[in-house]
Formats: sequence, structure tokens, C-alpha cells
Amino acid sequence: MISWMQKHNKYLIVTIWIATIAFIGAGFVGWGSYQYGSKASAVGKVGDIDISQERLDMTYQNLYGQYNELYKGKFDDAKAKEMGLPKQAFNSLVLQAQLLNLAKEYGVVVSDRELSDYVLSIKGFHKDGKFNKVIYDTYLKNRRMKAKTFEAVLKDELKVNKIVELVGAGAVPFETELIASALSIADKVDYQVISEKDIEVKLDDNETKRYWSESKSNYMTKRAYELEIFWTASNDVNVSDEELQEFYNKNSFNYTDAEGKQFDFAKAKDQVEKDYKIKKSKKRALLDYVAFKKGQKSATETKTIPEGSPELSAEIWSEIANASIGDIVKPKVVGLQYATVKIVKIVDEKEMSFDQAKAEVVKELTIQRKKELLIEKSEKILKSINSAQLTSTDWVTMSKFDNMTPLNQQETLQFLQKLFTSSAKKGIITVSENIVVYNVVNQKIDEVDSNLSKSLEGNVNDIKKGVFETNLFKALNNKYAIEKYVKGI
Repeated sequence: MISWMQKHNKYLIVTIWIATIAFIGAGFVGWGSYQYGSKASAVGKVGDIDISQERLDMTYQNLYGQYNELYKGKFDDAKAKEMGLPKQAFNSLVLQAQLLNLAKEYGVVVSDRELSDYVLSIKGFHKDGKFNKVIYDTYLKNRRMKAKTFEAVLKDELKVNKIVELVGAGAVPFETELIASALSIADKVDYQVISEKDIEVKLDDNETKRYWSESKSNYMTKRAYELEIFWTASNDVNVSDEELQEFYNKNSFNYTDAEGKQFDFAKAKDQVEKDYKIKKSKKRALLDYVAFKKGQKSATETKTIPEGSPELSAEIWSEIANASIGDIVKPKVVGLQYATVKIVKIVDEKEMSFDQAKAEVVKELTIQRKKELLIEKSEKILKSINSAQLTSTDWVTMSKFDNMTPLNQQETLQFLQKLFTSSAKKGIITVSENIVVYNVVNQKIDEVDSNLSKSLEGNVNDIKKGVFETNLFKALNNKYAIEKYVKGI
């Protein structure tokens, strides 16, 4: 595998995120324990490297601490299990173990001096800018950890860093200049933009009816409910100004403008009155509900309403969805009154008749026909592009261009992105709801801007990183067998 990496190193980079155990800052605190067996047991093996239960528990606790901080102290074991935290911890150690196997195979070592220098450099153990052994010892004691264990983990981390540095490479000038040159390609383009608004569609009933007939199952009525509704009004409830003032004082935070500024009582009074009357009429609504349920009062109205209709509130529809025929939903606020609802009948979905579906069918068929005619028209223009009436651009690049009327800046950029990744001299490119028929009439490479080359270095690094990581991880998975000894990871 090392030969593979050497062969591809000229073009690839790896800057791998290794989930080593970042003790400093996160540390071990009492939560997030995930036990797998005895402390001495191994929970898995990667190549020649055992993954101990102790290491896995350390990594799990560290990840738990990070998530707990992210969730502002509201992270718990149930959420950790839901997110697969044990598997995350194990997978991070698998990746580390794969790289440690590679380091072992090619003789990558970390000396005691290197380890010592690294420990001395950790700022968490510093006081007044210098390493403080008391802080170091206290840290280990508080976490019930031996120095040998902690330093073994740090040594592995250093080995991983070394192997990453060994096989990684940043962008070389040739690669950056190559991409800069590609971005400096300039074209002169003849083009024509056509859109759906340029297409007129005329449909007759026979065509529309045939389209509906072929796709009837796509046009269904909504489920509906036949309901008996008893309305309890609130507008006839008598209230005094003193009551309204008191209600406002307790709920003033509910009366604000769009910017969150609180209204004074005078400005909020009308809404306060409506809200207070609703509140005050709740007892009456409950009495009406009891009387309606016992048959002592009749429904105000009986009507069939499509599911989800705004005639009733979302809260009522939610209860209806879980109710059966004959059930009565307790009173809920709808506008300025309460509605007590009895389910009389459920009207299931069914295929719409042509007349019921016609408006929707016409709309969908018109969209489909416009797209078809748009493609036909663009292909016709392309066939005769040398004699077509086209608009010409000046020299355009990915970074230097004027809007290609009637396209806006974003649409023009989208067109150019597709154009410069295409090898076709002429063709058709879709941009938003438009189609651009184009013909490249001339091409050149502008002088490469040194500032552009410099700014692209990070992008080249990212490209190389992504390609290298993907291939390296595949190679590591094939080279070093992964064994799991316990379930749940």
C-alpha cells in the first residue's frame, strides 16, 4: 500500500481528522460511562492492534462530554444511544488503529524525548507560561488515570500525526497553476435564451380528458368528515375595563409588534378583550359540551368538511385524526368561539371526476406541454444555429463576465459553470426555467493571475484531501481486518 501512496502522492493530500482521545479540556467526568466487559478485555481488533475496553470507554466519555457541551448540559444516555455514540467511539478508534498498524509496518516510532516535549507543550498543564507538574499530577489523579495510560494514548496520537505527515502532500505549484489556467479559459459565445413564457400552449377538452383518463389515480378527493358542530360564542360575554387591565398586566408579554416591542394597554385593548372573552367563556363551552354529549342540546350545524380545512383549527383536526365515528372532541378555540365536534361519518378518498380534476389537470398538462415544446424549439434552433439570430458575448471567463441578457448574474454564472465543464462546442444548457442554446465561436487562455493561483491553493488542497482520504480509507479497510468482540458498536 505504501507504493500506492507514493505513486499518487504527487496528486493527493491527506489531512485526516483523527478522533484521538483529547483529554485536555474535555477530561473525564462522571457521566457518559459505557461499559463493555472487564477492564482488561479487548472489544475489538484491527490488524495487529487490540482495541481495549478501557480505550473505548475513554473515547466514549470524551465524545459524550463534547456532545453534552454542545447540548448545553441536556445530553443523556438515551440520546447517546439514539445517536449511536458507542459506534462513533469504536469507529474513531478503528481509524486510529488502522493508521497505527501502518506506522508499525513502516517503522514509525515516537521517542521518549518527543513524548516528553509534547506533554510539556500542553498548555493545560502550564502555570505562568511554564509546565507545572503539580497540575499534571492533579489532572491524572482527578481522572483516576495512570501517567502510563495517558502517555500511551499521547504516543499513539503522535504516531498517527507522523504517518499522516509522511503520506500527505500539499498543493504543488504545477497543480495550482493548472487549475488557475482552467479558470482563465475565455470564450466568446453566441447564444439565445428561451423560456416557458415564450411558449404558448392551447389545450382542448379531448386532450385534457385523455391525460386525466391515463392518470386518474393521481387526482383524488381529500378525506372528508361529516361533523355535528356545537358552537359556543364568546362575543356576548360581559367584561369590565378593570378585568381587562388585570388580564393585560398578567399577559402583557403576548402583545408585541413585529420587532418584539410591547404594546401598551390602550393599543392592545381590542385584542386583550377578545382573548379575555375566550378565556372567560371556556367554562360555558365545557358545560355546552356535557349537555351536547348527553343529548340535552342539539348541534348548531351539521356539515361535511375536507380534512385539514381551515374552518376548524389544527388542534381539532389532530384530535379528529385519532378519533372514531361517534366520538366527540372536547371544545377547542376556533376564531372567537369554541367548537365542540362530533364525528358522524368519514368520507374516504376517491378518484375525482373529470370536472372536479379539470383545473388541476389543465395546470399540470400545460406545464408538461411547455417543457416539451421548449425542448423542441431549442433543438430546432441548435440545428440551424449558424443561421439563427443569436446574441454575442465579449470574452467571458468564470470570474469575468457580464450578465447574458435576459439571465441575471446568478443564472449567467450557472450557465458558465456548465459551459466550462462541457466539451461540446455547441449545445443546449438548462438554467433555472430557461434553456440556453449556445455556440462557442472563439476560445483563448488569458494570462494567469498570480493572485488567483495563490487564492486557489486552499481549494487544491481540499480536492486532494478528499480524493486521498476516500482512497486511503478504502485501502486501509482492505489491508487491515476489523474484528468486533461485542455487540452494540
